[in-house]
Amino acid sequence: MCGRYALYGPTSRIREQFDLDGGFDFGPRYNIAPTMKVLVVHPGQHCERLASTYRWGLIPSWAKDVAIGAKLINARSETVAEKPVFRAAFRRWRCIVPANGFYEWKPVQEGSRTIKQPYCIRPQDDGDLFGSVRLFTIDFFNSSTDRHPGALPVSLP
Repeated sequence: MCGRYALYGPTSRIREQFDLDGGFDFGPRYNIAPTMKVLVVHPGQHCERLASTYRWGLIPSWAKDVAIGAKLINARSETVAEKPVFRAAFRRWRCIVPANGFYEWKPVQEGSRTIKQPYCIRPQDDGDLFGSVRLFTIDFFNSSTDRHPGALPVSLP
């Protein structure tokens, strides 16, 4: 998954497809970007599936500035367990981010300049969702329990 995606529900479909216990409040969003609050599916204390909103961007415990979270949104699946920036989160904190589609950009010539044309990649049936596997960390810069998911390039059917 790249740096932008869409999640527009409906809520009942999200709850059903990801077998969620309990409710959540998340309206339709068509241009979700790093550093924004995102809907995340994660295990609860008793292994039930819960949905919460987390801020998108992985912030390692040793980071001196939260701005690093905007840069740490993707990891290579081949090296995620070895890279120091992702290693602890990969071992302990994994979650799923539901999406209806994600965006990829293609350079297109428009007159004398090149622009990037967005294309939405989504399941063939518009009602279907997919899940992106993510890691998350607790916000060490904030006394609240905000969590920050960073993306892994893995999609679940």
